Amino acid sequence: MDLSKVKLVVSDMDGTLLNQKGEVSDRFFQLIKQLKAKNIYFTAASGRQYHSIIDKLASIKDEIYVVAENGGIVKKNDEILLINTIKPDKLLQLIPKLRKIENSYIVLCGKDAAYIETKNVDFIDMFQEYYAAYKVVDDLIEIVNETDFLKIAIYHYESSEEFIYPKVKGLENDFLIKISGPNWLDLSDSNTNKGNGLNVIQDLLNISKEETMVFGDFHNDIEMMEQAHFSFAMENAHKDIKKIARFSTTDNNNFGVEIILEKLLKAKN
Repeated sequence: MDLSKVKLVVSDMDGTLLNQKGEVSDRFFQLIKQLKAKNIYFTAASGRQYHSIIDKLASIKDEIYVVAENGGIVKKNDEILLINTIKPDKLLQLIPKLRKIENSYIVLCGKDAAYIETKNVDFIDMFQEYYAAYKVVDDLIEIVNETDFLKIAIYHYESSEEFIYPKVKGLENDFLIKISGPNWLDLSDSNTNKGNGLNVIQDLLNISKEETMVFGDFHNDIEMMEQAHFSFAMENAHKDIKKIARFSTTDNNNFGVEIILEKLLKAKN
C-alpha cells in the first residue's frame, strides 16, 4: 500500500471520525495541521447538516471542504460548490407517506436549517447533535415551497434498516434511498450522493481517484468509496462497506482514522 500518492483525505463523521461520544480527537487536529503542511487537503463528508459538521471541526473550518447532507450541498467556507435539491411536488407526495411509518420522526433538511414537526422532547434533544440549525413547525407540508430542501432524514429509535427501509424501498425510482446509520435513513434526489459531491472537489483540485483516501462505515459512504483507490472501512462498519472497501482500519473509538493518517504522514516523509 503506497500512500505516498495521496493528496486528498476524505472522512465520514458519525461512526468514523467521531467516537461514540460524538467527539473529534485532539490527535486528529494535530495530524490535519501536519497534512496541510504537506499540501494534503481534507474533506469532511457526512449525512449531517453543514452547520453541525462545522461545529465539530470549528478550529479547521476555514481550511477544509465539506460534503454535507450526503452530497446535497458541497461548500468551501461560504462558497457553494454544488447543491442538489428535491422538487416541492415530490416532497408534497412523500411527506404523507412517511408520516404513516410508526415510531419514526421526519426531518426536512433545508439549505440553511432543518425542519421538524414533532414536539417530542427526547427526539429533539437527540436530534440537535446532528442538526445545529433547526426550526420546529406545525406542518412540514406548509413549508415545502419556502426554501431549497436537500433531503429528508427519518429516524427510528430501534432500527432504520428493519423498520423504515421496508416501507420506503418502493420509492427507489424517484429517490436515492440510503440507510445512513443504525437509526437513520435518508431520501434525496437520485443524483445526490457523497461520491458526486467528492467528484466536484476532485475536479476542482485536479486530484484523481488514485490520489484520494476515503474513510467510511455505512451505506451512504458507498459512492464516495468508489471515488477513491485508498478506501478504508472502519472495524465497526456495516458488513456491506467492509465488502467494497480495499482496506480496513480499527474502529471509531480506537483512532481508526488517525492511525492511517499517521501512516500517510510517514509515507510522505
